[in-house]
Amino acid sequence: MPLTPKQKSFIEFIDAFTRKQGFAPSQAEIARHFGFSSLGTVQRYLTRLREQGLLQKSPAHARRGLAVKSSRGVPAPASLTLPLLGRVAAGCPIEAIETPNEIEVPSSLIRRGEYFVLQVSGNSMIEDGILDGDFVVVKKQRSAERGQMVVALVDDAATVKRFYPKRNFIELHPANPLYQPIVVKSDQSFQIEGIVSGVIRKLI
Repeated sequence: MPLTPKQKSFIEFIDAFTRKQGFAPSQAEIARHFGFSSLGTVQRYLTRLREQGLLQKSPAHARRGLAVKSSRGVPAPASLTLPLLGRVAAGCPIEAIETPNEIEVPSSLIRRGEYFVLQVSGNSMIEDGILDGDFVVVKKQRSAERGQMVVALVDDAATVKRFYPKRNFIELHPANPLYQPIVVKSDQSFQIEGIVSGVIRKLI
């Protein structure tokens, strides 16, 4: 069945957003982009596109599990095995790297590049759908755009936050109003380890 102009716009937006940010847009972000007042409208479009085989969704992913299928129609592997390197804080920074292990990750969360997984400790990112004990899939890179969710080392301790560079310092923003941003001053050690591309809910 041929795509309607609006369906084509949905596919193009999701694909472009994912390539730029490293993770898929949330339903709220799609609604804002297209000017919809109701998430129900977004859900109807997404359901139809999945029924037509043009989108795939990982049930293990909390909020950003959309992925545009290959134009060749060749399905990607259902999951991939990535190194699980330890824990990262959603709160105050903690030591991140422990004994390497492995974990299966939905292939919809993986694009080009090198990836690894960390388990989250804390609840400072709950409004971005990341809960204590969840796993974040991280694309390894040393730079980020303003507002992207990063795993960063601050004085050799790791945290997951949104990245906001300022003129003379860096702010790492939580997604929980109970927490304050982490301010990284010029005399502190700082390094971006990667961009968060997805979340895997911890099984209870």
